[in-house]
Amino acid sequence: MKKTALIISTYNWPEALNLCLKSVLIQKIFPDEIIIADDGSDERTQKLVKHVKEKFPVRVKHVWQEDRGFRLAKIRNRAIINSESDYLVFVDGDILLHPYFIYDHVKNRKPNFFITGSRVLLSEKETTSRLNSEDYLFKWLNYSAKNRINGIHNDFLSLLISKENKGIYNVRGCNMSFWKDDLVEVNGFDEQFEGWGREDSDIVLRLLSSGRKKLKLKFNAIQYHLFHNERNTHSLLENDKIIAETKSTQRIRAKIGLAECRIKDK
Repeated sequence: MKKTALIISTYNWPEALNLCLKSVLIQKIFPDEIIIADDGSDERTQKLVKHVKEKFPVRVKHVWQEDRGFRLAKIRNRAIINSESDYLVFVDGDILLHPYFIYDHVKNRKPNFFITGSRVLLSEKETTSRLNSEDYLFKWLNYSAKNRINGIHNDFLSLLISKENKGIYNVRGCNMSFWKDDLVEVNGFDEQFEGWGREDSDIVLRLLSSGRKKLKLKFNAIQYHLFHNERNTHSLLENDKIIAETKSTQRIRAKIGLAECRIKDK
């Protein structure tokens, strides 16, 4: 049996991470391990993870790095290195999972493919209500969201509509899954990307260039994204230059990735 890891990226929002982890507890199938990829949170997150570990029937690892700005690519690489599984599902700590979220990613995985799932964008009012009540359950479509239709879970519709997709900008790293060996082949996430934006588009571009295919799921692998203000986009210009260079050179491996992360972490 192939083992599956759930990797949850987080930064200084323990209230959201708490709800995220609660939604993991109601999954129809469990991942074999859970890794909290922590990009420099303070001791509140450490206390939360320590508290919830006992509730899970699988091992929960907390991988932390010093807070030196937005370094999502690096902390994801460190999580990959610390994983013991064959298949890796990536989410963020500010999302809640549909009960069939892990099941759908595992059910739809196949060789030479990686997956992007469906995302519902909760309203600010709905998010405040959820955080105050610690309610992580979603029944039907009776909640306030920008795109509630994405919350419909239906295997038949998913089979009809889900398809191979080659876009690199219509992806969200908060709902993707990969074979670990495929990530190793492209040297993981590129740590050149610092500051918000484009690290997920970059790894999609390099995986597609390596011959892998992207399956975009609709009505399966559903997550509910808590509202937050837009990230600081000041780094997008520099990050877009990296994307352009990756395209022009048809580069497949990250310049600063898993191999370099292993060396530095020894």
